Amino acid sequence: MSLAPIAVSMGDPAGIGMEIAAKAWLARARGDTPFFLIADIQATCQAAQGVPVQPITNPADVTAVFPAALPILHMPLTVPAIPGAPDARNAAALVEAISLGAELAMRGTACALTTLPIAKSLLYQAGFGFPGHTEFLAARTGAKRPVMLLAGASLKVALASIHVPLAQAASTLSIAGLAELGRILDQALRIDFGIAQPRIAMAGLNPHAGEGGSIGREEIEILNPAAALLRQEGISITDAQPADSLFHAQARLGYDAVLAMTHDQGLIPLKTLHFWDAVNVTLGLPIVRTSPDHGTGFDIAGKGLARPDSLIAALHLAAAIAVRRAAA
Repeated sequence: MSLAPIAVSMGDPAGIGMEIAAKAWLARARGDTPFFLIADIQATCQAAQGVPVQPITNPADVTAVFPAALPILHMPLTVPAIPGAPDARNAAALVEAISLGAELAMRGTACALTTLPIAKSLLYQAGFGFPGHTEFLAARTGAKRPVMLLAGASLKVALASIHVPLAQAASTLSIAGLAELGRILDQALRIDFGIAQPRIAMAGLNPHAGEGGSIGREEIEILNPAAALLRQEGISITDAQPADSLFHAQARLGYDAVLAMTHDQGLIPLKTLHFWDAVNVTLGLPIVRTSPDHGTGFDIAGKGLARPDSLIAALHLAAAIAVRRAAA
């Protein structure tokens, strides 16, 4: 299926984002969906370290440009980017690159948006009012319930709570909220990942999944009732399972995705198994959005050391999801 190109927002220009975009272009293969970078041209040339780049004015130009150069839709920075030295004065351009990428995806002139890493603390200094990409894109696209899914070849994990302090995570859980999340996850596994009969494992919040209420009652009062409601709707999901025995190789054969209750509960095993090639996918949006599953890499920016594995995986998954959604 012929797709529109993938829009890639530049991420923090002082980080490794533009470097790995250039390396991903170098690693392109015949048949890969073309992509273009929404970024400052000068900063991209600096980060690309000799990789050819070419400005474009419209995503329609990407197909002709992509075989010979990395296409750049210019988004000017306020001040020059210095590798490893993030500057809050460039925050507005960074956010505008994400916003433009989302707009192009909503228009259909891009088949997906892949976002390069941002430094959220820097954006907060500039008045950014969202915990991260996920929440910003939900507001930008009018989505009611964004869901963060991390995907690797052997494990997919959706998160019930994302960027909230651990002390507050339990208070964010509700039967209705978990049921809504389960529906979104089930639909994504069917459509975005092509799994005809998805099997979801729900991780418990407390040690030993509460051990019958002796180590917490959230499983009894919230998690298991939500799972029962979903099963009544025909969704295959377990009651809360002890998280400490949910991620080993044998256990992973029994499900297609895990619904984890907290950020680290899901991401520690995911990144242990797929540190280099995991992909962050936002479910519940009207657009396809993926991202590499790592940070800005300020400590190695400009040194040529950054690996593009996760970005390459994010681009491939974005294209695959776009194809499946179009077919559906």
